[in-house]
Amino acid sequence: MELSSGTRNNARAREDEDVDVSTGSVILDAESLRKWAHGLLESLGAPEQTAATVSQSLVEADLRGHDSHGVRRIAPYADFIRQGRLDPAAVPSVIEAPAPAVARVDGANAFGQLTARLGAGEAATRAGRYGVGAAVLSRCQHVGRLGEYVERIAEQGLVGFALANADPTVAAWGGRTRLLGTNPLAWAVPAGRGAAPVVVDFATSATAEGKLAVAVANGATIPEGLVLDANGRGTTDPGDFYAGGSLLPFGGHKGYGLGLIADVVGGLLSRTGSASSPSYDGTFGTVLIALDVAAFVDADEFSAEVEALRARVHGSEPADGSQGVLVPGEPEWDTRRQRLATGITIAPGTVEALDRLATEQDLTPLSDLNEENRT
Repeated sequence: MELSSGTRNNARAREDEDVDVSTGSVILDAESLRKWAHGLLESLGAPEQTAATVSQSLVEADLRGHDSHGVRRIAPYADFIRQGRLDPAAVPSVIEAPAPAVARVDGANAFGQLTARLGAGEAATRAGRYGVGAAVLSRCQHVGRLGEYVERIAEQGLVGFALANADPTVAAWGGRTRLLGTNPLAWAVPAGRGAAPVVVDFATSATAEGKLAVAVANGATIPEGLVLDANGRGTTDPGDFYAGGSLLPFGGHKGYGLGLIADVVGGLLSRTGSASSPSYDGTFGTVLIALDVAAFVDADEFSAEVEALRARVHGSEPADGSQGVLVPGEPEWDTRRQRLATGITIAPGTVEALDRLATEQDLTPLSDLNEENRT
């Protein structure tokens, strides 16, 4: 969950940049990967429809270039199932409507993708009725790419906003102790008919934890300014985070402030608890808000202005080294088109973890599918 790039030259500045993943990596087309993930999720106890929803969500994250939130997540999900933290057969439900425009959703510790989709739908429905709608999600497991849900809201002609808190992995500005979660924020704005929404989605940490996991899986180093080691020193070794280090907030005090607000709003409104408090229940306190554009201004005029802005952005004079300027969300669509054509590359460490899990479940390993695709 991170901010989409605004320029073409750094649209690929993601976890796979400058990393040689030729040895031990797997390249699969999206549908083959989705079917494989579907089967693995079913083997872990997910009903057919749940497996379909979750596998589609994960593979879509891979297609958009957010490998940190793609199929690699199945391995930690399996751990959560074994620990009793995640119930693969559970179904979330709306348990309360404290006000007409508000819904409280109980995730029942089901897959978070189900809970977030339900919450986004409830927020959108209420916005259609009252101009504004909100859903607060409790007992919500990891939802995947937060931008997916605000994008679903925007596709209905609404403005979407979401935030969530998470387990403590991020140091406060000026500190070294894990205090806050990566606590993502996401917005989406509807655009012209047939055009992709404008989507902004980022963690309030300098990088998402999943990006570090991908770097470890690739045997790569990371830029400075992302992580402190266990002694509070800056490091370029992503493994130092997993050895007792902490993530840094992005933008110094600004990211720290946004992360703190996400912790308060997401954690306390959902009754999940602040990440650093004894009451924190280990889930993801999530809030989704939808605004009906037509309740404020003419919807067609709004969309036309968004498209005019997109044109002005595209026409902006590029800086040195830039191949042009994009609107947030467009780098993901560029990556999606590319990966639909050439396949999704899965990092060696991720392949190893998923192959181990597949073998435990008596399923075909990913690496075997890779060989089948090559023949």
